[in-house]
Amino acid sequence: MKKHKHEAQLLKMALEIGLAYAKKRGFAVPDKGFSEKNKVECIYRLLVQDQLIGPLPEDKEDGPNMRHRLVMWISSKLPENHPLLN
Repeated sequence: MKKHKHEAQLLKMALEIGLAYAKKRGFAVPDKGFSEKNKVECIYRLLVQDQLIGPLPEDKEDGPNMRHRLVMWISSKLPENHPLLN
């Protein structure tokens, strides 16, 4: 699993966009009292359900791999010259 130079910032962006997407889909994901780990899993599962990202194998469905999958998803949506991709 290759780490991105700006992985923390990309994950933050993926969570923000993922939460906005979830709200548009009618899911109520609380901002307070909901850990980052739970947000990552919730957004990951929603994106897999909507077939926006491919699912991880069951034996690799853990926090770091889900976070990495979200980072890869948001990286693919950004323009090539975006500062976080350099």
